[in-house]
Amino acid sequence: MLRALEIRNLLIIDHLELEFQPGLNVLTGETGAGKSILLDSLGFVLGWRGRAELVRAGAPQGEVTAEFELPEGHGALAELEDAGIPAEDGELLLRRVNTREGRKTAWINGRRASGDVLRRVSEHLVELHGQHDDRGLLDPKGHRALLDAFAQLEGQRDKVAGLWGAARKANRALQDAQDTLAALQAEEDFLRHAVAELDALDPQPGEDAQLDAARRQMQAAERVQSDIARAHEMLSANGAEAAVSEAARWLDGAATALDGQLDGALDAVGRAIEALGDAEAAVAAVLEGMAFEPHALETTEERLFAIRALARKHDVASDALAELATELRARLEAIDGGAEGLAEQTRARDAAHAAWAEAAESLSAARKSAAQQLDKAMAAELAPLRMDRAVFTTTFAPAAAGPDGIDEVTFAVATNPGAPAGPLNKIASGGELSRFLLALKVCLTSKTGARTLIFDEIDRGVGGATADAVGRRLKALAEGGQVLVVTHSPQVAALGGHHWRVEKHVAEGQTLSTVVGLDPSARVDEIARMLAGDSITDAARDAARALLEG
Repeated sequence: MLRALEIRNLLIIDHLELEFQPGLNVLTGETGAGKSILLDSLGFVLGWRGRAELVRAGAPQGEVTAEFELPEGHGALAELEDAGIPAEDGELLLRRVNTREGRKTAWINGRRASGDVLRRVSEHLVELHGQHDDRGLLDPKGHRALLDAFAQLEGQRDKVAGLWGAARKANRALQDAQDTLAALQAEEDFLRHAVAELDALDPQPGEDAQLDAARRQMQAAERVQSDIARAHEMLSANGAEAAVSEAARWLDGAATALDGQLDGALDAVGRAIEALGDAEAAVAAVLEGMAFEPHALETTEERLFAIRALARKHDVASDALAELATELRARLEAIDGGAEGLAEQTRARDAAHAAWAEAAESLSAARKSAAQQLDKAMAAELAPLRMDRAVFTTTFAPAAAGPDGIDEVTFAVATNPGAPAGPLNKIASGGELSRFLLALKVCLTSKTGARTLIFDEIDRGVGGATADAVGRRLKALAEGGQVLVVTHSPQVAALGGHHWRVEKHVAEGQTLSTVVGLDPSARVDEIARMLAGDSITDAARDAARALLEG
């Protein structure tokens, strides 16, 4: 329930404080006095979309504060808990500021809150039925959603929408699988040839570098091998080593006759023979390491060039050929198993569509059952509005399959017995239309009393006994809850439990709007003004008293 509203420096309001009560609260005033500004201000603090320019001329910023009382279990409490905002003793305080530059800042119970959190909370606080929402009620495109809201079928509708999305996804997956298989089948000959060619060569990652290194080594060995072999021959037993050994033999024979004069020479020659042996062994080892088959270089080059040619053919790096072979084999396996895969995808598609169809049929049955309830509820609402002979009917037609199910829903009315039913906006007259819309809004309104209901000139186009019937219906709707009504009808105003008059005046060259709570005497004068105009007569006051007493 809305307990209080404080407005500062918005549009033509400098400072205004209002305290609202349970039951039917009515706001009256001359056209242009600023009644709509109150709704704009309330919408602003609730985070609704509204006017772009709200700050009063000359003020640096405007702000609105709204205080609500929340009963236990109120939907807004769960939103506050999700947002981490405390709600003590069921009290909720919203404050929102709009600067001259257009920056908007909101607080909930003293904590900064984003616009998204503010709107989620406010959805549970206030329900507005105004002059400008009739288009949605009159447009058949919105009737299905209104019926779902009446019967609280949004959960079922969301389930149908989710299953529809799953069915479309499964259908796309099947189509993609069919397209992929067709593309693979178109290149099947190429794939089989390419896989056979890759399998025959069997290139391995890193093989290109290994073959290239071996090729370079063999090419280098081929160039120097003959020189090393010649050196080895000269160092071997038939070369330098043989000559030095022969010299050692001759020196050894002469050494006995020279009393040790050749000992140093013989030691040096011995060391030379040993060094030559070491050199011959080292060169022999090198020669052995350089040995390769006569055709090894040719074979290495042929494989290296074959790998590189295949890599160029497939436009990949040589090291990627093995991975390419695996990929191409997988594509061949996809062709070979394609029929089975398509069958599985088809079964999945059919199952998803069947699940959607079952849910859509269930939703359709629930809608048709709810439609009967709505028609009965409308009949009950129209009777006290002096339209007990009118008939409201919810009609169904098949709709194209989609996320909202299989139903096209339209609200039709017949204002006279035996007359054919037709669309609301074509069958009903102005006054009748207002009453149909009021009845429909009442039926579609939450009955829990958790929200504050606001009706903006819902009684336009009616007067006399009909306006009185409208007022009595609004009063009944307000029992146990809270309803705010902006009205030009004296009959409706007289039935309010609490009455405010919106006034406009000029102060210091500025036009300002204010709201005055009316005591019983002032209330008589206001209703008399609504009956008679600016010149309030005793007769008008008597008529006003009669309305208030009635």
